[in-house]
Amino acid sequence: MTALADIIARRIRREGPIGLADYMSLALLHPEHGYYSRRDPLGRGGDFITAPEISQMFGELIGLWCADCWLRAGRPSPFSLVELGPGRGTLMADALRAAAGVPGFLDAKRLCLVEASHTLKAMQRGALGTHRPRWLTSLSDLADGPIILIANEFFDALPLRQFTYRSGAWHENLVTLGADDRSFRLAVDRSPARHTPLLDRLYPGADEGDVAELPGMALSLISEIAQRLSQPASEDGTPSGGAALILDYGYHPSRPQATLQALKGHARHDPFIAPGEADLTVHVNFAALLRAAAEAGAETWGPVGQGAFLEALGLEARAAALSTKASSAQRRDIEAAKHRLTDPDQMGVLFKAAALSSPDFPQPAGFAEKTTGRHAGSD
Repeated sequence: MTALADIIARRIRREGPIGLADYMSLALLHPEHGYYSRRDPLGRGGDFITAPEISQMFGELIGLWCADCWLRAGRPSPFSLVELGPGRGTLMADALRAAAGVPGFLDAKRLCLVEASHTLKAMQRGALGTHRPRWLTSLSDLADGPIILIANEFFDALPLRQFTYRSGAWHENLVTLGADDRSFRLAVDRSPARHTPLLDRLYPGADEGDVAELPGMALSLISEIAQRLSQPASEDGTPSGGAALILDYGYHPSRPQATLQALKGHARHDPFIAPGEADLTVHVNFAALLRAAAEAGAETWGPVGQGAFLEALGLEARAAALSTKASSAQRRDIEAAKHRLTDPDQMGVLFKAAALSSPDFPQPAGFAEKTTGRHAGSD
């Protein structure tokens, strides 16, 4: 039993079964033994790889999206450029390199990074130090003024609660000890869960045995972002508003399902073995997120498949430009990366892009129309 497993087991023996959100929070963010607290999880030597690590094209296109939003908003200066969970800083470094071609953008931006891992903060400092980033613990620390926010594969790592529908009611799935009193397993609480109208809204007409997830932390955060975007100008005339881009793997519309998974060494792993030693993630419920954002006052856009989104931003042209000065081997790598980012059987469909904006914000690039009010509908 690992040190963290022992801590969790002792808590369960003392207090009884705990919610899945509590278990995930401990496994991922325990200050001493949590997964993100003491390691670099990215790349071939880690447990998973994200789009910015696959190709510079991804971050460059996101940077141009941000610059385009800034132009459409009337070139506000200053404005906060925010990234949630910046990893090694690779995406933002590529984004700022591409956006440097838009006069005035870099001078106007105030770079703000929301990161919990001390290991990753050190890597971000090395990649982005010349841009004088400021690290925040929450969005409430942001200065007043317009924002452009990026969240790539961030919401999938936020803890959530899980429920099973039995005898006409939702019952919470709790983490308890296994028969050996040392391992962990999920068990369905015998008593119906209290205060679950949101579950009924997200999953109407549930059937016996359905399993559903309630991403409470994600919904709170998306509402906070939306409220910030929908703020009016301050009394002294300081403008507000802006836009946010969310890229992640997930589903739309809402449907009952259990999506918790663990990755270790780029392979599936049992989420309840050796907590803190593997990454825990869930699929993002885009319909739930966008509905919460709309209810908090933001305009919402998407979701669209990542492949279609990147192609709309000019991925083909960027790949062609890189290929003109590349060796044969490099051209093959560029083509392979492009396919991995966009193919339907790779990251092109499961991974999705959605945007939020202030009510008066122009249409952001890559999105055909506003989707406010359609979040419970079909893809």
